[in-house]
Amino acid sequence: MTDKRWAYEDFEEGSSIDLGTKLVTAEEIVEFASEFDAQPMHLDEQAGKESILGGLSASGWHTCCIVMRMICDAFLLDSTSQGAPGVDHGKWRKPVLAGDTLTGRTTVVAKRPSQSRPMIGLVLCRHELFNQRGETVLEFQNSMMFLRRETA
Repeated sequence: MTDKRWAYEDFEEGSSIDLGTKLVTAEEIVEFASEFDAQPMHLDEQAGKESILGGLSASGWHTCCIVMRMICDAFLLDSTSQGAPGVDHGKWRKPVLAGDTLTGRTTVVAKRPSQSRPMIGLVLCRHELFNQRGETVLEFQNSMMFLRRETA
């Protein structure tokens, strides 16, 4: 555990972590939708244009997978993460269209030591994705569990 950069103590309330950027391609939208969410607006450009989404759009679940990968790459894979007990809330705010470039941010809302597991700390985080116009496309909040250095 000691070789990991991020442990419970490293998260500061109010601090933000840049999640980087991701270009979303038509090919990956169709590939994901073909396997997991085969609705027409996720499979066909014309069907997307005829929908309220305005074009070929990523499934909301695809968008969640994208931000999860960004979180992993930004800090989670170099952390003492022990998973998460769930998601408190999530919202898909705007469609993610083919060609959109997404940027992400994780903000630490609160943190506390676990009462039942002293070696674990809970970090409440708000995760947000924005398109190239600065519009929020996804937001969700959840508690993440990390090992504590001071109990190691």
